[in-house]
Amino acid sequence: MTASPAILVLEDGRTFVGESYGAVGETFGEAVFSTGMTGYQETLTDPSYHRQVVVQTAPHIGNTGVNDEDGESRRIWVAGYVVRDPSRRSSSWRAKRSLDDELSAQGIVGISGIDTRALTRHLRERGAMRCGVSSVATDRDALLDRVLASPPMTGADLSAEVTTPEPYVVDALGEKRFTVASLDFGIKTMTPHRMAERGITSHVLPCTVSAEDVLATGADAVFLANGPGDPATADDAVATVRELLRRDVPIFGICFGNQVLGRAFGLGTYKLGYGHRGINQPVQDRATGKVEITAHNHGFAVDAPLDRATETEFGAVEVSHVCLNDGVVEGLRAKDARAFSVQYHPEAAAGPHDAAYLFDRFVELLEGRG
Repeated sequence: MTASPAILVLEDGRTFVGESYGAVGETFGEAVFSTGMTGYQETLTDPSYHRQVVVQTAPHIGNTGVNDEDGESRRIWVAGYVVRDPSRRSSSWRAKRSLDDELSAQGIVGISGIDTRALTRHLRERGAMRCGVSSVATDRDALLDRVLASPPMTGADLSAEVTTPEPYVVDALGEKRFTVASLDFGIKTMTPHRMAERGITSHVLPCTVSAEDVLATGADAVFLANGPGDPATADDAVATVRELLRRDVPIFGICFGNQVLGRAFGLGTYKLGYGHRGINQPVQDRATGKVEITAHNHGFAVDAPLDRATETEFGAVEVSHVCLNDGVVEGLRAKDARAFSVQYHPEAAAGPHDAAYLFDRFVELLEGRG
């Protein structure tokens, strides 16, 4: 079957012409690039990619098809998908269907056959920006008008659109040691599983819950999950976390949760030029000097000084991790409160596993050793 012509138009007018991939239609979102060479199924189903059109920098995508085990949520969340050379067939004993068929079944509009290297270089030089992908209308100027009318990511409050509608529980594997309440800003399936492996039962809660709702679970600690959107919009979540800090509840946050914790400490956040996305980002643990290769998906970051601790209502807070590519803050540690966070994904789906120790550090905090 011959694919339909398709176009991608960035908000600055740059246009790429290719073929439809996945569903035929039209979609809009923020154009971002992911540098991972594998793990596309986990990327597609990560709620943090909600309302983003993901460009894969790896040229060949779809080799291993799609299975029923590796999804990180109940559905694909990306707004659109951009690849250079889609695999003509799947080759894996675990594959249940092709990536193309899965995208089509879930209504995800994509484009293939374009120069993703040129597109990535453009986004690196000009910054992440809105885009439109269409395989139903190829009038570039008309599509550009619709791109410019689409909402930007700055100021986008998206957590409530991806959070669980109802609380649920993920039981500890083996002997239960602790109970953790997880605020779901867009949590990935592997995260409560990583805690379950360490004897933690997770109560996954909607991101709109109050501190009283959190404490009503009987939790020993709180986990702040990843998620999409601008952390500057998360005022209610920040207020909840501040109340939990006042009650000396142990807290571990990742990604969006790192930004929420940073704001709870009184720090600011800002939008990165083109963000960090992919599973090969170098981060240094400043306490040990160790360099970890880590999985990222963030377009915003915490604004904190690298050369000194910041005095807050809850005591001193220091930057614990930093990105070696650009010096962006990648982690926080409270020196006088029981709280720490990182800006990346220690659950490591689809890898790497360098940061898995952070869940052990969380357990040490629960044991009173952190």
